[in-house]
Amino acid sequence: MRNVYSVGQVNSYIKNMFSQDFLLQDLSVKGEISNCKYHTSGHIYFTLKDMKGTISCVMFAGNRSGLAFRLSEGLQVIVRGCVDVYERDGKYQLYAKEITLDGAGALYEKFEKLKKELQEQGMFDACYKKPIPAYSRIVGVVTAPTGAAVRDIINIATRRNPYVQIILYPALVQGEGAAASIVNGIRALERQQVDVIIVGRGGGSIEDLWAFNEEIVAQAVFDCNVPVISAVGHETDTTIIDYVADLRAPTPSAAAELAVFDVTETLRQMKERELTLLRLMRSRIEWNRIHLKAYDAKIRMNSPMGKIREKKTWLLRQEEKINEAIKGKLLDRRHKLDIYIERLKGLSPLEKLNQGFSYVSDENGKNVKDIRQVQIGDKLQIYVRNGVINADVTGKQGEKNG
Repeated sequence: MRNVYSVGQVNSYIKNMFSQDFLLQDLSVKGEISNCKYHTSGHIYFTLKDMKGTISCVMFAGNRSGLAFRLSEGLQVIVRGCVDVYERDGKYQLYAKEITLDGAGALYEKFEKLKKELQEQGMFDACYKKPIPAYSRIVGVVTAPTGAAVRDIINIATRRNPYVQIILYPALVQGEGAAASIVNGIRALERQQVDVIIVGRGGGSIEDLWAFNEEIVAQAVFDCNVPVISAVGHETDTTIIDYVADLRAPTPSAAAELAVFDVTETLRQMKERELTLLRLMRSRIEWNRIHLKAYDAKIRMNSPMGKIREKKTWLLRQEEKINEAIKGKLLDRRHKLDIYIERLKGLSPLEKLNQGFSYVSDENGKNVKDIRQVQIGDKLQIYVRNGVINADVTGKQGEKNG
């Protein structure tokens, strides 16, 4: 009778066979990443494939510390680990312990490693970046003597400012000796005391651009006393010197625009500023003229002669006030005098005489008011309106009842 085994027994047997195979315990497999998933637990699940097949892979969180890059779809890698069976599903998979980039990926890994080292050394720090001169007269260029890059730089620089001088150092930008050639070019132009240096080339693969990722080139750019603009490849290309340079341009054409000022635009700006300065000067002169007039009026007001004039004016006004007061008083007194005169007229003997009455006095000038004051033969003086009558008393007659 045949033996019958459970699924678990079969899976356990197969797992045991895998465990006893020395090759499967430590091997490296090359392939392309697909179906990559980063689990919340920290584990990474992905599939490794090539033209002939696929294999499931997992990297546990404990092994991720040595992974210097993020896994992504289509990445060519070499996975080192062991092949084992997951008993529950009865499937085998590659348990990754180490993952490195393959081919261009290896260069990328080297790039990231050097980038990290230089960053830790502080070579990318903004405090070391030198400002690009606003008005460069001499521009140094380190690039290949032929090709689109140098033509673009010369054409754009000449169009923007035909007076700028361009000094080209014909350097190797690819292949053996390229890094040393670029370094020599930077140092030679620095000795020429140019205002700014453009270091660059046209686009290409990471292998083509690798000279600009060499540490000696990065060090030369960092040590250069002249501001350096990096212009390597296209906008999407990034090299080590892009981080070290004082300014990164996305293309050689853009580098020329950043290094060379537009003389036409500069002249236009100068004209605008001239007009602005003239307007501000006129405004300032007018403002000062107004204030000068105000100060002149204030000085005149506060000067001794001004004070004297002010006091004279005040005295004249006071004199006018006094005269008006005197006139008022005189008018008031004259009015009262008229009243008193009228009153005196009513009491004046002369006024009575004018009304037909007379005034009698004896020889001694004493007023005679009673008949008994005179005797027959006395002399009297009778005062009338227009003179005095001398009379003798010849007789007297008293009142009938007297």
